[in-house]
Amino acid sequence: MELRPPGDLVDPSWAAEALSHNGFNGATGGIWRVERDGGPAVLKLSTPPGRDGVPAHWATSEDPGHWNYWRRESLAYTEGLAAAFAGAGIRAPRLREVVRRSDGSTAIWLEWVAGTPGPAATPADLGELAERLGAAHAAWLGRRPDVPWLSRDWLRDYTLSRKVPARAPWEHPDAAWPAALRADLRDLWERRHDVLRATDDLPATLCHHDVWPMNLVVTPTGPVLLDWSFIGPGPIGEDAANLILDTFFDGFVDLAHLDDVVELVSAGYVRGLDGAVDATTARRGIGLCGAAKYFWLAPMMLAALETRPKTTGQYDTRGVEEMFAGRRPILEVVAAWYRKWC
Repeated sequence: MELRPPGDLVDPSWAAEALSHNGFNGATGGIWRVERDGGPAVLKLSTPPGRDGVPAHWATSEDPGHWNYWRRESLAYTEGLAAAFAGAGIRAPRLREVVRRSDGSTAIWLEWVAGTPGPAATPADLGELAERLGAAHAAWLGRRPDVPWLSRDWLRDYTLSRKVPARAPWEHPDAAWPAALRADLRDLWERRHDVLRATDDLPATLCHHDVWPMNLVVTPTGPVLLDWSFIGPGPIGEDAANLILDTFFDGFVDLAHLDDVVELVSAGYVRGLDGAVDATTARRGIGLCGAAKYFWLAPMMLAALETRPKTTGQYDTRGVEEMFAGRRPILEVVAAWYRKWC
């Protein structure tokens, strides 16, 4: 992580603090909280393809429809799509400035949003966000913005681009999962294309595609969603499913809240749709999309038992054994959704 932003963007006298982000993603060259003009702002650096040290899965693209098109977030702000959910009371940080740099990268200056960071949000807060997501998705049901740079098929492209080992060690003795859970996750992996096809039959809407606590600030005037770099069409239920699962996968939120979050987010989302999509279809969308988003995770985790990396990811810094124990209850939710809806 870069400790200091580029000198052409930040005066040496300005205080700057590097913020946590997915350093694997080639689209992001850094994010900082910067004291400028008498107050805080956020500086985010978007970088074109070709940056050194980027894993293959997180490589960016110049293709405007690619799931990880590197210009998409700056375009979302400058062309107004970061406000796509504003009618439902979900806003984005206010844009202050976009700077095109001589090296080809783009600097996005944003409002610093004061409030409760998403990982400290309550289950009720997440339920309220889900209700607003439902209202936003109802407003975009069956239509899409007329711009050429939306993610084309984010759910399919993101998941199928994962480099999963050809033969996962499903019976590895150190995997602390019961046999029934392993069987469900293996079946999900083997039927991944069927599950993705099932999501194609769901009603389509406009999705953020990365709704989770690290992209959320809860404020007195409503939730603020960060990181609009994946915005594009997607199936009903996808953003709600992602919110449920990603609240817990990286170990930021106590698993004691899992059941409450599953129910409050699901119920809030259905309530927000307000009949635009019937409750059964909405809940089926959550279940199908949750299974489709994470069919690759179990085989990747099992492969980690053989390679034994020091940590398991950019956000999740737990060791392998702790990760297996911590993710088991969330994977049981994925497996239950798979059994019920697929």
